[in-house]
Amino acid sequence: MGLTNVWLATLSDGLLRADQVVGLTAHATPALTGKPPRWLLDATLRTAAGSGSADGWDMGILHRTLIQTPGEPVGAPEALARLLARLDRENAAGLITAVADSGARTHPASVVRFAFHPFEDDEGSG
Repeated sequence: MGLTNVWLATLSDGLLRADQVVGLTAHATPALTGKPPRWLLDATLRTAAGSGSADGWDMGILHRTLIQTPGEPVGAPEALARLLARLDRENAAGLITAVADSGARTHPASVVRFAFHPFEDDEGSG
């Protein structure tokens, strides 16, 4: 199985092993009083998540946010999918981080770039 040695940095949930990702989505959060909506780039995991209450158990899919942007991250899921496919072909090992560049304030979209940091770069340090 590929991508067992590639990890994705999440916004607040630590690291996520890339071979566990089954989907990549971008969606807007609702606007709150005094706060504009934000865009989230999420990875969907193959693990189901559940929560319960006195009324029963609710199952859903598990999402982890990779980055939050002020504008729609147009093309970001596709760009990450291409990077993951390339790294899978290369049998790579390392860490992927997402960086947002909102560009000009008048531009409604955000640009998300993905950086891959091979683990080989860490040899000999520390």
